[in-house]
Amino acid sequence: MKINKIKGLALGGMLLLSTSCQDLLKETVISNIGNDYMNTAKGFEDATKAAYSSLRTFYGTQLGLTFTEYGTDIYATGADGGYKGFHFYDTQIQPTVDYLAILWDELYKGINTCNAIIGRAATVQGVSDATKKLRVAEAKFLRAHYYYILHQQFGPLDLRLTETTGPTKETKRNTDAEIYAQIIKDCNEAIADLENKAHSSDYGRATKASAEALLAKVYLAKAYGSSKAADDFQKAADLCTNLITKYSFKLLDDFAAVHNEDNQQNSEVVFAVQYTTDQITNVTNAGGEGGGGNNLHLYFGMQYDTQAGMVRDVFYGRPFKRLRPTSYCLNTVFGERVNDSRYKKSFRDTWKSNSPGTFNTSFDDSKAKVTFASGDTTIFIPGYEMSKEERATKKYQVLVPSKYNEALFPTLQKFFDTKRSDRTEPRGSRDYFVWRLADIYLMRAEANLQMGKKAEATADINVVRERAAWPGKKEAMRITEDQMTFDFLIEERARELAGEQMRWLDLKRWGLLVDRVKKYNPQASAVADKHYLRPIPQTQIDRSAPGVFAQNPGY
Repeated sequence: MKINKIKGLALGGMLLLSTSCQDLLKETVISNIGNDYMNTAKGFEDATKAAYSSLRTFYGTQLGLTFTEYGTDIYATGADGGYKGFHFYDTQIQPTVDYLAILWDELYKGINTCNAIIGRAATVQGVSDATKKLRVAEAKFLRAHYYYILHQQFGPLDLRLTETTGPTKETKRNTDAEIYAQIIKDCNEAIADLENKAHSSDYGRATKASAEALLAKVYLAKAYGSSKAADDFQKAADLCTNLITKYSFKLLDDFAAVHNEDNQQNSEVVFAVQYTTDQITNVTNAGGEGGGGNNLHLYFGMQYDTQAGMVRDVFYGRPFKRLRPTSYCLNTVFGERVNDSRYKKSFRDTWKSNSPGTFNTSFDDSKAKVTFASGDTTIFIPGYEMSKEERATKKYQVLVPSKYNEALFPTLQKFFDTKRSDRTEPRGSRDYFVWRLADIYLMRAEANLQMGKKAEATADINVVRERAAWPGKKEAMRITEDQMTFDFLIEERARELAGEQMRWLDLKRWGLLVDRVKKYNPQASAVADKHYLRPIPQTQIDRSAPGVFAQNPGY
């Protein structure tokens, strides 16, 4: 059973009629299930499952990518789509942008569902104390998770720890220190009571390992901020060590296998958000295309389907062209390809004809026409500036770097979904991997490096790099302690985790967002210090008492 794949997800919205409402003075009934349903054994269980559903607002959606990959040093805008202000850091980022309110409201819905579970557990009849304890621990993990996301994006916010059952304008902005303290408290209490295993037998539920991964993320973020403590890096490293040594997690032998859609419940996944092929239950709360599913297969694709010999199909996907790798990403981060397999295994470089015939060429000026039988190579991206003379010898079009543009570029293939019902279906069914073991190794390397433990940091980096090596190239992939610099770590995280909804959060944590985006993403040159925080949604300011909920500086 996959815990998020349930029909009772509306319960999460039913329980929250306060900070998530667009109009705080108007209650809207969105479920015909009475509020008392949660006080029954079945309702309590359904509420716990529903509490997970808000994760789908952020993970596996265009909204999530907008807040995590847009406008970084490794990704710039593609030709299509909206919300480009998050790429450009221009005046399009306003408090009235709907994605801000959607993220805020949907995660507060999740928080309020968690608050209801925690607050009502003691009075629920027909559920054993052991089960109640476990479900409350899950709710604390989720509440901490939602507050972590909101806090990283918006800064100080309203820390609500009890169920809100009706409209209110009583809000405030708690301090960074207060928010971190509560998140850490929730995580520690969840760790104490969750199942002591990598994954629950009810796959998708949080376990002790899930909560330790979240807490490691929290300590690592905290260690760079104003609320930092001297032992934050050590605590993050210790939690990562637990994850590496005390559970059954294991790096897969092949980097490409990590993202194989037929191998989703693999030994590298620490925590995943569940999706399904059942479109009745495959709902996304908000922020996706088409009303549901994991949509990441849509956003990284180039415009292959208008090129000679090609039409859109399920295998190559719908190319929404939202994110295009920067030159820095392709030429520097993924510049070494003799020993490192991750460029080849991260980016699609070959398309084969699904529309045979003879066509005029478009981007390849080395030939006038091309002819294809079904299955012939139609497009090849060599990744370097192949000469016109050499391109002329090929029977297909060759896309070289000088011809890259916002519609044509190397296509990240980590999230492609060939299980969709047809070529127009946007609702993907793949699980979204929130955290995986390679990230845990890199986090421990970062924490150790910041504590001056270069040997330990180097060893962890080499574990990840050796797995990424081409056959026979492991030795060449290893680095020495002299090479183990913070800049190297920054690029290693990009090589391993490109597109996986982490880059903006990484740059923010390090305090390098402005410096690196200005340096490596000219399109986003307007980025400024104010952009370390997003604007508070205007809806939240309007539904608070006048003057209570201040806007973030600069907006």
